[in-house]
Formats: sequence, C-alpha cells, structure tokens
Amino acid sequence: MKLLITLLTFISLSLISFGQDDKSQGILDILSSKMKTQSSFYIEFSANIKNTSTGTNKSETGKGWVKSNKYYASFGDNTIISNGLKTWTIVKEEKSVYESDADEEDEESINPRKLMTIWESGFKNKYNKEIILNNEAIHVIYLYPNNPSSVDYHTIILYISKKENELKKVTIKTKDGTTMTYNLTKFTSEAAVDDLKFVFDSKKYPGYNVIRD
Repeated sequence: MKLLITLLTFISLSLISFGQDDKSQGILDILSSKMKTQSSFYIEFSANIKNTSTGTNKSETGKGWVKSNKYYASFGDNTIISNGLKTWTIVKEEKSVYESDADEEDEESINPRKLMTIWESGFKNKYNKEIILNNEAIHVIYLYPNNPSSVDYHTIILYISKKENELKKVTIKTKDGTTMTYNLTKFTSEAAVDDLKFVFDSKKYPGYNVIRD
C-alpha cells in the first residue's frame, strides 16, 4: 500500500543552497522559473518499479492535471485527487478511499505537482553529465537528500532537456534496492481544466470505504 501511494501521491518552494553544484543549480533555477510561470499544466507519464532481489518489475501509465496547489492524477486503476486542503487516494483493488490533509502528505510521496518541482527543497544536487536520450541532448543531475536517515530513498536522478529546459525523466533509487522510473511522455502548459476536476465526489465510488486520517 505504501509503495502504491508513493507512486500515486504523483518537495516545494524554498531552495537549499548548501553543498549545491553551481552548474546543476543554474539549470534547476531555470527549470523552476519556467514552472512558476505555469498557472496549470497536464502531463502524461509511464512508470516502472523494479527490484531484482524481489523479482518486482511492474510498469504502468498515468496522467495528471495540476492547477495552482490542486491536482488530479490517475495511475493504472487508481486515482488521487487534491483540492489543496484535502487529498483523496482512491484504491480500486481495495475499494478504499484514503482521505488526509493536503499539508500532511508523506514526504516521500510523489504527485504530479511534486514530480515537476521535486528538486526545489530538501536536496543537495550535483551535475553528472550530458547524454543523448531519444535523439535529444539531456542534462543528468543527481539529487541527494539532506537528511538521508529520514527517507527511504538515497538518490534521485533528473533528466532535463538541454534545448527546451523541460524535465523528461525521473529515477528514484531506494535503500531496499527498488528503482522507480518516471518517463514524461507529454507536457501541456496552461492546460484548460475545470476546478471540478479537483473535487472528490463520493457518489462516483459506491461501496468504497472512506478512511480518514
């Protein structure tokens, strides 16, 4: 369940400068500035969870809408909705809805809004190299948590388009040997989305058990 929520609940605004790499920080600052101009956006992504020691190798596709501090994401058969105050994680297999305060989200959880600003708080960063990915020049930047003992992952790798200054891929490596990879397959800026998208309607989920934190 924790792994599922980590995937769905597809860090945030104050930059931590201690120990930062000047080259990588400059690239991330440009990306942050670009993201701050977006009043809304839509993304599509593919995700893979792999752990060779446990034999885990799962792939899913997802999509998400973000508007200000609200977001809606679907991942496989599951959905997460946040209106900025409350967050609802809807798990189809369990027929359960987990409701929590939006400001109490797990630090390790990933949602569409956080995915697109994940580098902004709680990490040291280091420029690794430039590669060609899908015929495109890509900056590879490593993030290391400032407080590694408080999280289950040890490294996050960002792949950023050199030409477009857009995030293309994120890899999260956890301490138990799991690698989670998100490939951003589509990004639409200023996407039109109605605020009703971010409203949880229990009538759409008859028979579901709502569990409130």
